[in-house]
Amino acid sequence: MTSPDASGPGDALLRFYRLEGPDARGRTLPEIWAWDAARLEGVHDYIQWLFPLAEPSAFNPQAPILTEETIAVFRADLELRQRLLQSLVLMLGFYGLTLSTEPGSAPRIEPAADFAAKRRGWLRAGDHNQLRLTRILASLRLLGLGDHSQALFACLAAIARDHPHDVSAATLDYWRRGAAG
Repeated sequence: MTSPDASGPGDALLRFYRLEGPDARGRTLPEIWAWDAARLEGVHDYIQWLFPLAEPSAFNPQAPILTEETIAVFRADLELRQRLLQSLVLMLGFYGLTLSTEPGSAPRIEPAADFAAKRRGWLRAGDHNQLRLTRILASLRLLGLGDHSQALFACLAAIARDHPHDVSAATLDYWRRGAAG
């Protein structure tokens, strides 16, 4: 049996998150982390690299697909999970949310001071960013940041309660399943 570090379909994703290689379009992780909100909104084929899943993407045929081996590598490697967390912080900022952590406590995600302005860009029924959030929830859970997935779901559920016309019951259910598995 080969190591997931040596060969296999997870190689490109692991190289990407280890800062050793680009995504399928030649972009590095730090380059994506430096994007502004307009680019995060306008480009649609990076989210699958930041938050990979175990099934093929319907929107990006070049997206990596998580294997059990790649999941195990992420779960065992603190540096990979810290980079995944940095990807989360990037997207939280885009959505107008903020992460707070205190030693010994579960992470908390809440609306940030700029939430009212930023929510106009994504908080509306049927917006593609709601699909992105489903992906983020599931990817965090799979790759070892289950507490962060739960914190994000709790925040999104509260937002859905406050904005019932902007988040459908079906979307809330997708978010719930993404966080819970």
